[in-house]
Amino acid sequence: MKRWLLILAAALSLGGCGYNDFQRLDEQSKAAWSEVLNQYQRRADLVPNIVATVKGEANFEQETLTRVIEARAKATSIQVTPATLNDPQAFQRFQQSQGELSSALSRLMVVSERYPDLKANQGFRDLRVQLEGTENRVTVARNRYIQTVQQYNVLARSFPTNLTAMLFSYPPKPSFAVQNEAEISAPPRVDFGNTAGRPGAATTPAPAVVPAPAPAAPASR
Repeated sequence: MKRWLLILAAALSLGGCGYNDFQRLDEQSKAAWSEVLNQYQRRADLVPNIVATVKGEANFEQETLTRVIEARAKATSIQVTPATLNDPQAFQRFQQSQGELSSALSRLMVVSERYPDLKANQGFRDLRVQLEGTENRVTVARNRYIQTVQQYNVLARSFPTNLTAMLFSYPPKPSFAVQNEAEISAPPRVDFGNTAGRPGAATTPAPAVVPAPAPAAPASR
């Protein structure tokens, strides 16, 4: 009888210190991360078809195509394992590679606006729509992961549940960095019909305004 009372007391103690919450949020974060990977893979699978279609356009910018091909190769070469969720450096490398692929694809869509035959190609138009939809799914999946990890990390850093985290090895999980969100969260724009100036021309950002230094105070006599 005494043994069962001790087991019951231990179970109540674990439940009260957040152990069950760690289990739940850890599983939810893994599920959310799997969906992020699934959508990134869906995007990577579209790239070869997009590249093959674009190659059919005479005189298409080879540099733009090369960037897309290289970015996809880099993104798909990174080995992602369950341990990646607990390795900030590995997570950052993965995030950076996916951001580079997003940038390269976005550039390709901009350049494609200069080629009327390519824009009229039904196959390319269909692939472009699929890419845009996939980018939206990536954004949704990533936001779910961010929200789940936020709940998990609050639990891991709050008292007294942080003691449970240390005892059972539940370290805070890395999430998508804010400085990269602007780069990777927006789907590539595919309609540039209203772009002013030369089609496909890149817009140069205005230089930052640096305030003039304040005049030096007169020396006291």
